[in-house]
Amino acid sequence: MTEPPAVEGPVVALPVYAGVSELELGIMVAVCRLCGGEGRVRTVSRSRASIVTAGGLVSTPHVLYAALPEPAALLIPGGPGAAKAARDPLLREFLAGHAALPTGASGSGLLLPGAAGTLAGRVVGGPADLADTLWGYSPADVRPGEVVTDGLLTTTPSGLPALHAALAVAAHVWGEAAAREAADRLGHT
Repeated sequence: MTEPPAVEGPVVALPVYAGVSELELGIMVAVCRLCGGEGRVRTVSRSRASIVTAGGLVSTPHVLYAALPEPAALLIPGGPGAAKAARDPLLREFLAGHAALPTGASGSGLLLPGAAGTLAGRVVGGPADLADTLWGYSPADVRPGEVVTDGLLTTTPSGLPALHAALAVAAHVWGEAAAREAADRLGHT
């Protein structure tokens, strides 16, 4: 896979890891491409080595953390590999260093900002089966099974609700009209 072309304008970073959900990742990439065009979303990891996703697809991250242009926002997909990825000190440092950006996290992807310390004092939604774990990250409140927006952070349950996180971030980066148009094009009303 070749490097994506350099583009002018905002870039959204999507940290990826072995065991990431293709569904959540795909939703997030699709929304960013619909709103910003090609090259406006970058998958990022500690290396360019290919990873195996939750469903067995092989994907190669676009860039290393150190080579990523300054992102305008973050989208963090979940997947069965999230718990292991949350222990990666480089990923935790990356997320902590960009905690002030518009961020969307879905499903078990909430474990990543949790481990980075960026859920402390925040109201978060997410999967019901992770509610007890999420409380361990010192949030102000946990709302299992809900989509929650707290400032620039939108958190969702696993799977299709990742669309809400992606649309919230897209609205911050490209505007409400672009996010509404992407939702319409994806059949979400």
